Amino acid sequence: MKLKKIFSASALVLFISAGTLNAAELTARFIATESAKKDSVEESVQYIKNQITKISVPAEKRSAYIFLAGLEEQLSYYEEAQKSYAQAAGIAAGDAEGMPKKTNEQLVLDAVRCALSSGDYITADNYLNSAVRNSKNARVQAYIKLYTQWSALCKADSISDLQEPLVMLQAYLKVESMQELKPVILLTLWYITGDTSYSKQITSAYPSSMEAAIVKGDIQLLPTPFWFFVPKSGEAEQGSGTYAEDSIVKSEPTAAEKKAAAAADKNTFSKWQLGLFRTESNAKLLAEEAKAKGFPAYITTEKRASGTTYFIVLVNENAAGNMADQLRNAGYDCYAVE
Repeated sequence: MKLKKIFSASALVLFISAGTLNAAELTARFIATESAKKDSVEESVQYIKNQITKISVPAEKRSAYIFLAGLEEQLSYYEEAQKSYAQAAGIAAGDAEGMPKKTNEQLVLDAVRCALSSGDYITADNYLNSAVRNSKNARVQAYIKLYTQWSALCKADSISDLQEPLVMLQAYLKVESMQELKPVILLTLWYITGDTSYSKQITSAYPSSMEAAIVKGDIQLLPTPFWFFVPKSGEAEQGSGTYAEDSIVKSEPTAAEKKAAAAADKNTFSKWQLGLFRTESNAKLLAEEAKAKGFPAYITTEKRASGTTYFIVLVNENAAGNMADQLRNAGYDCYAVE
């Protein structure tokens, strides 16, 4: 009888110990919640990176990588985001409890999108030519077709290089399986060609879409290599916006919005990027044009992980701190770099 009691007590201790270890196991949901308490998105990203190495459950690690990739993409850290999406896709596990659900095929497509956003069409093509190419999912196949043409546009160095991908995109407008992506296909065609027939289709058929908001000028596209620096056969002119100031219902900013505003106030940018090109001659043309308009433009280079060297056209901030306004008033798209 005494031996039984000792055995039972030992089993109870082991059970409690196991329960304590399980309770201490890091979860993606816990990490996501804790990261939201940080003072900036950059700090959140670093916190998640530090914690991911401590996760042992595959499903939790996979979901943590997905969450990390989403934050990196928001910050325009496209190279890092595509690697995080790819890391998640390489983990054979399901979705963690309380976290967004994504298939591995969706994650590969996310990685493709981020690779293209960083101008790395080589990595994008590698992903597109992986096992995802054999997907039985019609939606996945539609995105593969779209991203394949985006990759072709990303490779383009001249107007003549645009012909084949534009013809394919025009053909996709009539394909039933591509109808879900019709707004973004129309947006691509409008942006590259400047043809207003495409923008009119967007605003009439999809008035509440993000693509319509871009056409109207209510929101701006980020100046990624794919969207801003491919050759264009025409100029796509955005509207001046549809929202009047007095029609906006103003509400008290959230704690997150206050933190973002405070962080923005602290940021001081020393230069503005006008363009990013794979060919030096195109960069020189833009720099010379900007100089002719009175802007002290110059060129630097940056070598990406893909091995591609980009030529970046920059203008330094002026003493008045209004260089961005001057550039935009002169018709240049620009964004701040440190």
